[in-house]
Amino acid sequence: MSQLLELRAVRRARWRIGLLVGLAIGLLLAMVGAISYQVLSRSQEQQISRELDWGVRNGTIAGPPACSWIFFYAADGTLTHADRAAPTGLPLDGDVDRVVATGVPQNQRIDRDGTTYWVRTQFRSDVIVQAVFDARFQIADQRHLLTAFLLAAVAGLLTAILTAMLVGHRAVAPLAEALSRQRRFVADASHELRTPIAQVHTRAQLLARRAAQTGADDRDLDRLVSTTRRLGEIVDELLLSARLAADPDNLPPGQPVDLARLAAEETERVLNPSTSVILHVPPEPMLVTGVESALRRVVSELLANALTHTPQGGVEVTVRGTANAVELVVADTGDGFDPADAERIFDRFHRGAGAGERRFGLGLALLREVVTGHGGTIVADGHPGAGATFTVRLPHPPYLGDSVLETCGRIVRLRPGRG
Repeated sequence: MSQLLELRAVRRARWRIGLLVGLAIGLLLAMVGAISYQVLSRSQEQQISRELDWGVRNGTIAGPPACSWIFFYAADGTLTHADRAAPTGLPLDGDVDRVVATGVPQNQRIDRDGTTYWVRTQFRSDVIVQAVFDARFQIADQRHLLTAFLLAAVAGLLTAILTAMLVGHRAVAPLAEALSRQRRFVADASHELRTPIAQVHTRAQLLARRAAQTGADDRDLDRLVSTTRRLGEIVDELLLSARLAADPDNLPPGQPVDLARLAAEETERVLNPSTSVILHVPPEPMLVTGVESALRRVVSELLANALTHTPQGGVEVTVRGTANAVELVVADTGDGFDPADAERIFDRFHRGAGAGERRFGLGLALLREVVTGHGGTIVADGHPGAGATFTVRLPHPPYLGDSVLETCGRIVRLRPGRG
């Protein structure tokens, strides 16, 4: 299901990328088209102005046939002759009258019959000349340019979308990498499961043989129970991890959970015969919203990790409230870890650096997934031979707000053999 969702997300991203790239190219072509149109229009206007100026001075325009006309008037504004018949509405006698009255040259642009006429009227010596230029071919060039750029923009848009979609196939690479990681995870998980399964099989064979002779050995039975329990824990971790990986935001509905109570209960449960544990808990409940079984697993895993790597020394567990969160701090004086592994120890089956090359397995990776799924954070700090400290921060339930103040009002010292 998660792979299907990832594929759909990739397809949507591919379409979005294609559309955005296409729109960007289309916008670029539109800008180029607008600039080209303005340049062409300006160039055409300058050319028409030169044609009109030439026609007024020389009595003829070297433009396309049937696209220019010259009219000659006497000084008093009387039309004397024209080079040929003009379209309806030409010449412009009003411009001639204004030139006669003021002597100022007149320039007009008239849109008529689907074209634009440029008209210039002015004195030349003792006569008045009116030159008319039909810009129908220039307008056609502008339309052709706009059409060409429109087609180019559409083609560019489609090409960009197709290209982006093809390139978008590369977006599958992260999915392939995720699947590769999943395969590696399964391989590592299989490796983790192989040893306890082999032990169960071997010890079961031994028990079967001994049962046929002298009966089962209690020590072998204890080892078998321990091994099968560890096997069940690994399977549970795999199932929960797979569930969180498929949908990390789909934890079961949460209820108020007293983190201080969980810390006290789990501390009592996981005491090591050779290790003392100091528990700091406040007198009032330290409530967070979450799934109690999952949060209990967080506390248990941190305690088990601390006790496992602290053969001699002590473990200190602290639960305290701040203005915005509840903190669980588990510190030990054990062998610690390389600071370079502070983030990587939360990777699945990460092997620590150094001579010991300590393998961290699934526990811490699953722990971070659970904490993150509850909206919290977890950080690790440690140095080789100087112990390690894990700090979990979980938000208060909405109804608590900022009412929980930082406190550490009760200190309970637990030693092996008590409880």
